[in-house]
Amino acid sequence: MALKIKKSQAASTLSLTPLIDVVFLLLIFFLVTSEFEEEERKLDIVLPNATSASPMTAKTKEFVIDINATGKMFVGGRAMNLDAIEDLLRRAVADNPTNQTVVIRADKAVPFQPVVSAMDLCNRTGVSHYSVTTQEGPAGGL
Repeated sequence: MALKIKKSQAASTLSLTPLIDVVFLLLIFFLVTSEFEEEERKLDIVLPNATSASPMTAKTKEFVIDINATGKMFVGGRAMNLDAIEDLLRRAVADNPTNQTVVIRADKAVPFQPVVSAMDLCNRTGVSHYSVTTQEGPAGGL
């Protein structure tokens, strides 16, 4: 005598609940582990052009000095004078003596003296890795 096996409806349909749970867990994981844009980059500055500019590939623990078109310096979105920036930079160098980097973001309309002052500040505090940020553009910068 042959047995008849009834197929149930539950076995023929695929349950999507575990798949949705996995997707939500992945979404939460990537949201928690992703790096958000730093406050220093929110200041509206028009960067000068350079033909050999290259994008930064890795974000390190960097100290960003923004200089607006009038020559005023900002760190973390707050306006500061050279003495206050020097104190912050000395503390940053004390925390990270060998790998501390400084990025100087100056508006293209700023006179060169504030940029030189920021570079001199880096040299005085012992920072050997500093750079001036530019924007890739046509040769000649016009």
